[in-house]
Amino acid sequence: MKFSIFIDSVLIVVSIALLPAIGGAQTATNNSGKLIPINSNNLFTHSPNVSYLKPFNAAFLAYQGNLKAQGIPSSSALVSQYQIGNLTALDVVKALVNAKKLPAQALNDRAYINAVDSQLTSFGNTNDFSY
Repeated sequence: MKFSIFIDSVLIVVSIALLPAIGGAQTATNNSGKLIPINSNNLFTHSPNVSYLKPFNAAFLAYQGNLKAQGIPSSSALVSQYQIGNLTALDVVKALVNAKKLPAQALNDRAYINAVDSQLTSFGNTNDFSY
């Protein structure tokens, strides 16, 4: 069996197992006591007042098709559009903001957008470890 197929299978199983946590939303408070919406997996924080989805989760939500209503394709179409330059990480972040999965501040967070870009790039990297 090709090693890449094994790795892909493991990633798919783990991703499916984590789906409920990725999509589950809850509320929390910022430093001033104001309620803010956050995702249960938002460990990627750039400000004490703003919480984000982890970049992997942001890209994976797009990959799964959760942003189709915002015009973002899913799975191989997402990867293809990204690779040819018709889709950017900023497009995905904008779609997540429009879907109320990210706060609008994420649009101005270059480090976060770059991290989502890195995740989108990794979706297109396929390593074939043939024996």
